[in-house]
Amino acid sequence: MSLTLVLGGTRSGKSAHAERLAVAAGGPVRYVATADPGDGSMDERIRAHVARRPAGWETVVAAGDLAATVAGTTLIDGLGTWIGGVLHRGEGDVAVEIERLIDAARQAAVIVVAEEAGQGMLPLDALSRRWLDLLGESVQRLSDAAERVDYVVAGRSIALSGPPVDVADLRRHGDRDVRPGDADHAVTVLAGGPPEWLRAALDVALDRYPDDTEARTATAMRHGRRPDEVVVTNGAAEALWLLGPALRPSLAACVHPGFTEAEAGLRAHRVPVIRVQRDPDEGFALNPTAVPDAADLVVLGNPGFGLDPAHAVLALRRPGRVIVVDEAFMEMVPGEAGSLAGESLPDVIVVRSLTKVLSVPGLRVGYALASAEMARRFEAVRPPWSANVLALATLTAAVAHTADLAALAERVGREREDLCERLAGIDSLRVWPSPANYVLVEVSDGPAVVAALREQGRI
Repeated sequence: MSLTLVLGGTRSGKSAHAERLAVAAGGPVRYVATADPGDGSMDERIRAHVARRPAGWETVVAAGDLAATVAGTTLIDGLGTWIGGVLHRGEGDVAVEIERLIDAARQAAVIVVAEEAGQGMLPLDALSRRWLDLLGESVQRLSDAAERVDYVVAGRSIALSGPPVDVADLRRHGDRDVRPGDADHAVTVLAGGPPEWLRAALDVALDRYPDDTEARTATAMRHGRRPDEVVVTNGAAEALWLLGPALRPSLAACVHPGFTEAEAGLRAHRVPVIRVQRDPDEGFALNPTAVPDAADLVVLGNPGFGLDPAHAVLALRRPGRVIVVDEAFMEMVPGEAGSLAGESLPDVIVVRSLTKVLSVPGLRVGYALASAEMARRFEAVRPPWSANVLALATLTAAVAHTADLAALAERVGREREDLCERLAGIDSLRVWPSPANYVLVEVSDGPAVVAALREQGRI
């Protein structure tokens, strides 16, 4: 299925990086140790590695037949030690076994950790030169066959090669299926267009470059934050796409169901991602224990198909981990219960949008709320003038119209309740209301239902 090669020097962090890739692959993992546990100091290293890995991983010790250890997702750590063992025992053909390993990777997901071949003078003794030759030749052969090659230095990974990241499925949203003339129910903006007070605010000059100073100050005032804790972005989606280059996480956990652009952006920046699924039978409630401890970035939406209380979100916090909460629909929740927008925490980033509640999808009105240090990271990778003057005018005007925003949230609640009452009268539907302006409906045959509604002219 796939072959990944992870290279690095001694104590570079290559094993930890490979382990995060294995976690992101999902499913059970077989860890293949190549060191001799009979060596006292090596046995201590093996125990340390085992202690930091998930308890459910299977650990096997490799001998000469390396390919025979492959089953499912397999992490082989490391290649140089295995070659040393082959030379020490005086048995086996390294080149032949490498080819067998490449063949085995066509039926499994294989991650190979390898020491970087020497960068200086050749060793003086023949055995060391032979080991170095075999290591270098094996690494080059694996690199040639691998779909992905990462180089790790000082705990940071650099992608040396890899196939283009396909995020097309993550970037396919429901509005793409809307035909000309259909009513677009996939775009979850409030019906009726922007309010009159906003229309008046948008009558601004367009003959200058955008300056977000006033908008940042106004947004900070709305949430009780400092202006240097506000990053204005081209919609909430841009803030989510900046997570990879701004934070450079080692392993991200994306909680689903939710807006998929965050995962698309992370994968596009070659960040390993693991999906954490909410359970519909538990009302899609957040389960912090379902997120792997190894994840140093967690992204979730709130509200989604439910409203997570603040304490449940904060239960995700761990040393070295950043929590990103997509609150794009929070404006539609009366009183914004559960919001963390007003909390200035060093490890929590809140992403917001006025696009939905003000019915202005074309303006891309978004921003991130973060500590000043985190905000600087976003500013460093954000394109210049990414927020246009109309979006900035919207943010500035919003601070003077908090009562109007609250009234819109109340309207959303009334319309959602009416929708749910009507849906309740239809047999064989399972409905999950949300705190926002949408509901999730389960039907037995989705494509057939869509086709029937189109035939009747309902969509």
